[in-house]
Amino acid sequence: MNGIHMKGGFLWGAASAAYQIEGAFDEDGKGWSIWDKFVRIPGKTFKGTNGNIAVDHYHRWKEDIALMAEMGLKAYRFSISWPRVLPEGSGVPNEKGIAFYSNIIDECLKNGITPMITLYHWDLPQALQDRYGGWESRQCADDFAAYAKLMFERFGDRVKHWITINEQNIFTKFGYVTAWHPPGKFNEKALWLQANHNVNLGHAKAVLAFHDIVPDGKIGVSFAYGPGYAFDCDPANVMACQDYNELENYWWLDVYCYGDYPKAGEAYYRKQGIMPDVSDEDRALLKAASKQLDFLGFNYYHSNVSEANPVDGATEFGHMNNSGEKGSDDVTGVPGLYKNPPNPYLRTTDWDWAIDPVGLTYACRVLTSRYHLPLVISENGLGAFDTLEDGRVHDSYRIGYLREHIEAIETAQEQGCNILAYCVWSFTDLLSWLNGYQKRYGLVYVDREEEEGGSLKRYKKDSFYWYRQVIQSNGSVL
Repeated sequence: MNGIHMKGGFLWGAASAAYQIEGAFDEDGKGWSIWDKFVRIPGKTFKGTNGNIAVDHYHRWKEDIALMAEMGLKAYRFSISWPRVLPEGSGVPNEKGIAFYSNIIDECLKNGITPMITLYHWDLPQALQDRYGGWESRQCADDFAAYAKLMFERFGDRVKHWITINEQNIFTKFGYVTAWHPPGKFNEKALWLQANHNVNLGHAKAVLAFHDIVPDGKIGVSFAYGPGYAFDCDPANVMACQDYNELENYWWLDVYCYGDYPKAGEAYYRKQGIMPDVSDEDRALLKAASKQLDFLGFNYYHSNVSEANPVDGATEFGHMNNSGEKGSDDVTGVPGLYKNPPNPYLRTTDWDWAIDPVGLTYACRVLTSRYHLPLVISENGLGAFDTLEDGRVHDSYRIGYLREHIEAIETAQEQGCNILAYCVWSFTDLLSWLNGYQKRYGLVYVDREEEEGGSLKRYKKDSFYWYRQVIQSNGSVL
């Protein structure tokens, strides 16, 4: 396939997240987030890296947006740090924090870039965690909705594309089951499911408030979607894949889009005795919000294989490759249901993620047929070891990855999927959460390593120039 041509108005974008790029973690009145505290626990992140400085976007935002304009970017998806605008999580706004995001919005619009705001990309105010356990309390849903309304009121005149929650399936499970993310609780599955339900309520309340405040806007959510393939046609493995999709994908997607939990998943958690408290009022709220969702956003990096798992088999607690030592990932799963072995037909990144462009077409097809909503591909990209040589980064491997995935979007469009936007993860290199700074995703290289320091100078990678050409040609030149 030589190239594609997207329909008019397609948003060629790139993405970032506040904690991963901004730095300035305690400047200008910002409160601490749960990540500001969590990264200070020894051993939690690769070589103890943190977001104190990150890539200093807080002080370099104008330079970064100038690079976006040079690229010809059509959309920039970024997140607002809740504790930067509401240091206590609720109450009096921090006007300096609000001004920071207002300036970014204005600069984007000045350069013809559509701002796309994510309200929650994992950085819960530490004040709310301390006050009532954060998402463990239903109060957090109300405080999130109040924060969302404040942002709609302040920015809704200029920002028309909004995402409530980023990768709820990741931050809740890693926070309450594996302890890889804050609040760092291990195997607290009942608490996980209740906290997750409270996030659902917060999302729903924000969606229901949105259209009254931003009547000409669109609101959606962003889900980390790893579509499941059965290992083979053995009926036990086919059922394992059904269980995987039910518990790892539809447990969230069905709530967003139908307003209800999938029946088999609910039956499973009731049998386990850990199904959260879901009132009739909750179900009515979730159902009402599902009818007002304008698009379904999803982050796609890889597919997953599912295979039957004995009761004494793989658990959720295996080692996760955070070092880039290829082959160090453990097989994980749910005992008695499914495990997720490597796909023997696919190559992988150095962090053991399967590279599967066909899976993106498959994902778009499944989501379109199941939910009948327009799609936003809110993240897609390649984490890799990049080398800066004479001011250049020759990342042909990233160009190849992106090309194949953009071609997969064309295939999905031809097969009936309505895709509104595609956001490369990420615009600049950034802090890759537990993986430190060596796992680079950016179209722009940033001069910093795990230790604090480095010039933080920006360098355009070969992929920067390639993506600029893609945008200029609306996808016809790949």
